Amino acid sequence: MLSVIKDVNTYELKDELWCGALDTLEAITHDNKSQELMDILQEMYPEPVDITTINDLLWFDSDFIFEQLNMIDEVEKPFNM
Repeated sequence: MLSVIKDVNTYELKDELWCGALDTLEAITHDNKSQELMDILQEMYPEPVDITTINDLLWFDSDFIFEQLNMIDEVEKPFNM
């Protein structure tokens, strides 16, 4: 198996992500929190990590990321009856 490690900034990360992760990144970029996201990712993953891990974090754990970035408005609220 070929393993490739690539350093990316926020703009380059956008080209590597897919599906829901792109929506999360777009919301983060819109709120000017891109550098904060990169800081969080570097703290979470001090060693090289594959892009699928990052994509899945941004896609499936977007609420966690939004909370870490104090973007509470982006976290879906439960439906109240």
